[in-house]
Amino acid sequence: MTKTGLPLALTMGEPAGVGGEISLMAWLEQTQGRAMPPFFMLDDPDRLAALAGHIGFDVPIREISAPEEAAAIFRDALPVMRNSLQAEVEPGTLNPDNARAVIQSIDRAVHLVADGRASAVVTNPIHKAALYAAGFNHPGHTEYLAELARIDTAPIMLLACPQLRVVPVTIHLALAEAIPALKTEDIIHAGRVTAAALISDFGISRPRLAVAALNPHAGESGHMGDEEIRIIQPAIDQLRRDGIEIHGPAAADTLFHEKARANYDVVICMYHDQALIPIKTIDFDGGVNVTIGLPFIRASPDHGTALDIAGTGQAHPGSLIAALRLADDMARRRAASIAQPAIA
Repeated sequence: MTKTGLPLALTMGEPAGVGGEISLMAWLEQTQGRAMPPFFMLDDPDRLAALAGHIGFDVPIREISAPEEAAAIFRDALPVMRNSLQAEVEPGTLNPDNARAVIQSIDRAVHLVADGRASAVVTNPIHKAALYAAGFNHPGHTEYLAELARIDTAPIMLLACPQLRVVPVTIHLALAEAIPALKTEDIIHAGRVTAAALISDFGISRPRLAVAALNPHAGESGHMGDEEIRIIQPAIDQLRRDGIEIHGPAAADTLFHEKARANYDVVICMYHDQALIPIKTIDFDGGVNVTIGLPFIRASPDHGTALDIAGTGQAHPGSLIAALRLADDMARRRAASIAQPAIA
C-alpha cells in the first residue's frame, strides 16, 4: 500500500548523460515559486555537487542516510542518499565501470518503495549499451522492474501528457516484426491493465478506451489488411464483455486530433511509433513514460540520455519535472483510493 506524505525516490540514470543536470533543474523549480513534490536522489553526492558547480547551478547538495530525512530539508537542499560511482564521470562519455552503480540505484529505489519508505520510483534515463557491456541482460527499465517486482504478467508502457495518453501493445520491435507479433491476447492484457490503472492511479472512475487500427482506413473491411478482423476486433469484444467502455478499431489518421481526443481517456496503439509520434508532437517536452501493471508506481522522462549535450546545462527538464509531479499525483490517488473490484 502506497503511503501519502512520503518523498519520491529518483534514480541516478546514466551518469554521463543529462539525468544529473535535469534533476538539479527539477529541484530548482521550487526556487522559482513553482511547487515540487519532495524527492531524494540515489546518486553520488560528490558527482552532483561537482556537476552543479561546473554548470553554474546554485543547488546545495545534502547527503542523507534515510528517506525519512528528505522532506525536512528539501526546501533548502537536494537530498541525496549516497550511491557511489566506481569511476570518474566525463559528461557524454560512457564508462561501463559505472554500470553497477546505475543498476544499484534502481534496485535501492524499488526496495525503498516496497518497504513503504518512499512513495514512488522515478527513473532517470539509462543507456542500454553501457549496461549491456557490464552484463545487464534486460531489454530496458520496464523488463528489469518487472523482474524486481517478481510478477509473472508483463507490465505495460503508458505515455502521458495533459492532452493525451497512449499505450503501445508492441514496443521495441522493428515494424516488420511488430505486425506478426501482434496478438489478440496481448491487446486484451494491455486493455485490462490500462483500465485498472486509470481507475486506481489516474482517478478516472469509468475509463474510456479507444483502440487504433493497424492498417489504413482500419483495413477497409479486409481489403487493406485483415488484422482488424482477425486480431483486434476479438480483443475489443472480450474487453467489452469485461465491462470496459471501449471502441474501435479506429483509423489512426483521425484518432489524435483535438476533437477526437475528447471522446476517450487513452488510446491502445498497435506499435511503438503509432503511440509515440502523436504524444511527442503534442507535448515534446512534457511527456511522461509510466509503467503500469507493477505493484509500485514508476514514472520516467520520455527521452534518452542525450549524451551529445550532457554537462552543458542545455537539457530541458520538463519531462522529468512532469514525471515527478505525475508520480506524486498517482501515489496520492492510489493511497486514497477505496478498494474496488479489479477489472480482470
